[in-house]
Amino acid sequence: MLEFVVRVVGVLVAFLVAPLLVGQAEHKVMAHMQSRLGPMYAGGFHGWAQLVADGVKFVQKESVVPAAADKRVFEWAPIVAILPYLAALSAIPLAPGLVGADLDSGLFFVLAVTSIGVLGSLMAGWGSGNKYSLLGGLRVAAQLMSYELPFVLSAASVAVAAGSLSLTGIAHAWNPWWLLWQLPGMIVFFIAGLAELQRPPFDMPVADSEVIFGPYTEYTGLRFAMFLLAEYAGIVVLAGLTTVLFLGGWSGPGPESIGWIWTLLKVALVSVVVIWVRVSFPRMRADQLQKLAWQGLVPVALLQLALTGIGVIAF
Repeated sequence: MLEFVVRVVGVLVAFLVAPLLVGQAEHKVMAHMQSRLGPMYAGGFHGWAQLVADGVKFVQKESVVPAAADKRVFEWAPIVAILPYLAALSAIPLAPGLVGADLDSGLFFVLAVTSIGVLGSLMAGWGSGNKYSLLGGLRVAAQLMSYELPFVLSAASVAVAAGSLSLTGIAHAWNPWWLLWQLPGMIVFFIAGLAELQRPPFDMPVADSEVIFGPYTEYTGLRFAMFLLAEYAGIVVLAGLTTVLFLGGWSGPGPESIGWIWTLLKVALVSVVVIWVRVSFPRMRADQLQKLAWQGLVPVALLQLALTGIGVIAF
């Protein structure tokens, strides 16, 4: 019982801390890459209190429910958007034995629960009583349907190579030469993951620099902050999955007892790449987005899965 409580508390602490660290890192990395001065002032040295200032700002804002909204759906949408990432984080291992829930079908579980997050966006779009929000929610659903297939296929390639659906088992089976063997799958997985999180350059449903904010247009205060937290939690989950599936998880120089440090370093590196992509690439049009998924990523993912199957049988 004590071990169960420790695992639950550990997952909750990680879920509350890791997304906030990614959010703080995004402020700083974007500030340096774009020469933005604003995020460098709050609190003095290097703008260390920027995240605190954002939190105070969200708390002070009034949480408004539109008159035409479906109140219950509108209020539950942020919770539905964020909870799947909490469940997914519980199954991603930091090191052997250091995992919230070591499931035999951990990969299947994580892929299943993360796909539920789109319901939060659909609920937000429908519940807002705003036709532009509804269109944004439908765009999110269309984007997810397009990129879910290459996302799952590239992950399945690694499961076939490892002969296991357990994330811990996949990390144990990983070999350095997988960096070359599974490289196309890793690129597809990463790109599809960005699209599922609606991160730039795949933020067409949200378009935060334009007049509206997609399905989240009507949200203010802490409810809006929960959607942002869900996005950063999604980055942590994407980086964790990429680390375990393609980068060897806790594999690294030194004893296995420090493997969790290597996992965290790799997750941090992948998170920085996610931020770098946001800064470096312009938003894609809807037709470009769908063309990339169906004519680019899906064929590559299928080819990677076929080559992996042939490699497993032959060698």
